[in-house]
Order: sequence, then structure tokens, then C-alpha cells
Amino acid sequence: MEVVNESKNITHLKVKKARKKHQTLFLHNFVRIAIIFSVLTIWQIGVNLQVIDSFLMGSPLGIWDETVRLVQSGQLFTDMFATLYGTILGFVIGSLVGSAVGLLLWYSQTFAKIIDPFVVALNGLPKIALAPMIIIWFGSGMTSKIALATLATFIVALLSAYQGTHQIDSNLVNLMKSLGASKGQIFKKVVIPSSLPWVISAFRLNIGFALIAVIGGEFISSDKGLGKMIFVAGNLFNLNVVWVGVLSLMVVAIILYVVISKMEKQLLPWETGNKQN
Repeated sequence: MEVVNESKNITHLKVKKARKKHQTLFLHNFVRIAIIFSVLTIWQIGVNLQVIDSFLMGSPLGIWDETVRLVQSGQLFTDMFATLYGTILGFVIGSLVGSAVGLLLWYSQTFAKIIDPFVVALNGLPKIALAPMIIIWFGSGMTSKIALATLATFIVALLSAYQGTHQIDSNLVNLMKSLGASKGQIFKKVVIPSSLPWVISAFRLNIGFALIAVIGGEFISSDKGLGKMIFVAGNLFNLNVVWVGVLSLMVVAIILYVVISKMEKQLLPWETGNKQN
């Protein structure tokens, strides 16, 4: 009987905790929406009263009109897809390859020390400075944007993964060695799992780096993409379209961030559990 009552109490606590979590989430979202609505309302009132110059700042109603126009013409979806496609491919290639190379450097500390100055120098170099050369090599199409995003994310992923291998508990490695584990087995069972939080952390950073690289490439030379939309609209002083492009970029960033968060929950359930607690 006591076991049944205890089970009921545990279930009740879980339900109560889940309900409280949903209520908190609802409250936070309500406050966020209220803040956005307030800012847009004050902005539009300022434009109507001519306190805010719509030519220099745009207006919420003007942004809405341009959004409807771009959606109806299909241009917004075309440009958003082009930017999203280049960002995702560059992000995936650069992050995965960079993480793999960073983890594999654990095998040879000597080689890692030799290439360390080159990696640090390349990491400190603004990748957008290489955009003109990459566009000349790969053309003004999608390939050059993917190459830029790959380069921008590769170094960050490599450094983060390699740093993760330095944080591994040496006692655990020694224990594996004492049990007769090979270097490959240690790498598979200890190095990779222990470095995963660092790898995922680099993935989060690389969302922004990949977007910056792709948008920079689209600014310099491109026939489509949100960067091209913003660049052309800015030259025409059409601030409403610029805002549409900027807000669309925010949507793209949120989509990628949600994907990475879902990946983190699958790969690191203990990490997400600790964050919630």
C-alpha cells in the first residue's frame, strides 16, 4: 500500500512539475510577444507622427507590405532557400570535417604542435577576406558560398574538438590502457564521448559563422540569396526590404538553432537534463 501511495506521489510531482514548466514557458512567450508588439506599435506611431523618419528607419506597415509582395512574387522563398541551402551545406561539411580532424589530432601530439601556429593564424584571419579569391576560383554561384561557410566553420570546429580532447580525464585513459585497450578503442570509447560537449558547443557557434560567411559572399557577388536582397535594397534606400531580409535571416538562424538543440538532446541527454535542473 505504501509503495502504491509513493508511486502516486511521484506521478503527482511529475505532473505538477510539467504543468509548472508549461506555465512558465507560456508566461515567457507572452512577455516576449508583448515586448515585440509594444516596440512595433511605438515604432509605427512614431512614423505616423513623423517623429521617426520612415525613409531612414522604415515602418512596420511598410515592412509588412514588402513581405506580402515578396512572398506573392516568390522572391522571398527563393532567396531564403538559397541562403539556407548554402549555410546548411557549408555548416555541415565544415563542422563535421573540422570536428573529425580535431579529434584525430589526439592521435599525434607532435603533429598537432607542428600545425598549431597555422591553425591559430587561419582562425584569426577574417574569412570574408578570402571571399574575392574563393569567388574567382569557384564562381559567383552556390559553390563559392558553400566553400566560404565550410572554411569559416572548419577551423572553429577543429579547435573546439581538439580542445575537448585535452579535457579528458587522464585517469580514465590510464585505466583503459591498464585493461589492455588499444589506442583505437580508447579513441572510440573515451575520446569521442568525452569531447562531444565541445563539439556541440562548436556547432552552436558555427551557425552564426556559416551565416556570416554566406551573407558576405552574397554581398560581394551573387544572383540570389538574402544577402543579395539586403545589399540591393540598401543601395536603393529601400529600408523596408532590408528589414524583411534581416528578419528572414533571424528566422533562418532560429531554425538552425532549434535543429542543433534537438541534436544536443539526442546526443547529450545528461547535459540537457542538468541544464533543466
